[in-house]
Amino acid sequence: MLTPGGTPHRYPESPVFYRSLTRDYPLAVRGEGCWLEDADGKRYLDAVGGAFVANIGHGVAEIGAAMAAQASRLAYVNGTAFTNEAVEGLAERLVARAPGLGKAYILGSGSEAVEAALKLARQYWIERGAPTKHKIIALAPGYHGNTMLALSASAREHYRAYWREWLVDVHRIPAPYAYRCPCAGAGDCPTCSGSALEAAILEEGSDRVAAFILEPVGGSSTGANVPRDDYLRTVRDICTRHDVLLIADEVLCGAGRTGTWTAIEQWGVRPDLLTLGKGIGGGYAPVSALMASDAVVDVIARGSGYLMHAQTFSHHAVMCAAGVATLDYLAQHRLVERCAQVAPAFHRALARLRGLPGVGDVRGHGLLAAVEFVASPDSRAPFPRSEKVAERFTRAAQAAGLIVWPNVGQADGTNGDLAMLAPPFIITEAEIDELVDRFTVAVHATFAAPSTA
Repeated sequence: MLTPGGTPHRYPESPVFYRSLTRDYPLAVRGEGCWLEDADGKRYLDAVGGAFVANIGHGVAEIGAAMAAQASRLAYVNGTAFTNEAVEGLAERLVARAPGLGKAYILGSGSEAVEAALKLARQYWIERGAPTKHKIIALAPGYHGNTMLALSASAREHYRAYWREWLVDVHRIPAPYAYRCPCAGAGDCPTCSGSALEAAILEEGSDRVAAFILEPVGGSSTGANVPRDDYLRTVRDICTRHDVLLIADEVLCGAGRTGTWTAIEQWGVRPDLLTLGKGIGGGYAPVSALMASDAVVDVIARGSGYLMHAQTFSHHAVMCAAGVATLDYLAQHRLVERCAQVAPAFHRALARLRGLPGVGDVRGHGLLAAVEFVASPDSRAPFPRSEKVAERFTRAAQAAGLIVWPNVGQADGTNGDLAMLAPPFIITEAEIDELVDRFTVAVHATFAAPSTA
């Protein structure tokens, strides 16, 4: 594939520092609804919204128009000197959708929002007069971002290995991952019931633990894993009793992806801090948010008076305008409700993938799902990492005109292969059937051919 000037879309011919330096890239030139098209006219069903982002679909002209209108009036002011209409409007809409979380701090990516949330948790305890509370507890598997504090809270060893000496120590407890837990999500298992959190807090000492961070519904690290019904209520109660902040990272699973605005609200649980990203801008601009309860923000207001997390492009007017337009579009077209309505058909169709070669589990919630590949469905043994099954499948899917998201390492920190699905909320049942058909083609292509890894 060549650029208009004749340069191939690959390293080292192109000046772009690509996400991968070992492949050619097709040139995407347009998108509409659930579909993307490259410069050769090939169409791809975007089954994961790029990276769990394009929830309202591609090519919605209203969002670009709102951004252009804002940019023509006021593109940028620094948040230390001014506020702006767009950030006020976005914060107002976010707060209205998340009762009990009265303030929203607007940033540009999920990693930034998580970084700010963890910093806020630490600053909160210092300014409340409890400076010994600094430890973070997180889940394994789990993922919260690529900035250094967010990466410290993450459990992706293949990411962490390079930066281990730069990361802070985080206490990990096993994620409630029923497919790979001996209890299969039943009984008094400390992992799946949530009681493992209390043991971890007691081990560290509650006077040293600042926060517990989790994804209420798993992202790519556990493949859309859904905890059992009592889990989130249990960990909320444990955090309350031990005076530990509960941080819900909903960068991936929030913004309507599971059929309600936040995933955690489905269990009647309110976190102290909440992060959102990806879908709140629909892919039209990079925008994320840290949301905090008034109880937390009031401590900062009475103390230092500001969050010690300054970023040049926080509260940016144009990206906030994209967020306002996206949230209004979601509301006007009742797309979160549509996500909930179409989800049963989505999961019924995905069930047809069970029994295909290499498929161990198909799971998810709302319009978020994962297919876990295993060497043995009976033992659930993962493929060796050396076979690069997730990467091979992703290439086969793209060749079949289907975009998915791979993840690796969830089985034991090294081995394990997933393909994630998170289509736009506008997907039709006919497109769902097409998704499953193309996925099936990619499965057969992956497991019919010998590995070249």
